[in-house]
Amino acid sequence: QVTLGESGGDSVQTRGSLRLSCELFGYTYSDKCMAWFRQAPGKEREGVAAIDRGGRDTWYADSVKGRFTISQDNSKNTVYLQMDSLKPDDTAMYYCAAELEVWQCGSWENRPYKYWGQGTQVTVSS
Repeated sequence: QVTLGESGGDSVQTRGSLRLSCELFGYTYSDKCMAWFRQAPGKEREGVAAIDRGGRDTWYADSVKGRFTISQDNSKNTVYLQMDSLKPDDTAMYYCAAELEVWQCGSWENRPYKYWGQGTQVTVSS
């Protein structure tokens, strides 16, 4: 059974940093696209970042470019989202998503991610 487990959400002040983690259970192969999404109250879910197998390619939403970094540790089957220079607008529930048995993340924001984590809350105060 494939599941995702997120952690790392917290409350921080503006310009603070957080690192979110997403561990993939039940699938140890590298052919996958992993992504982070977020949803704030009253807003639609939006893509934040994605990474393909081996971390060769990464993608970011314009709103987080230069501030967030997605990476992965294949030995731990874990994807990370390093978030720096946080702003109140980054406040949201952050979700990890996975699409398996694929070799790239083209159109990453609209891919049919089959597996989703339970979410981890990030709150940024001014």
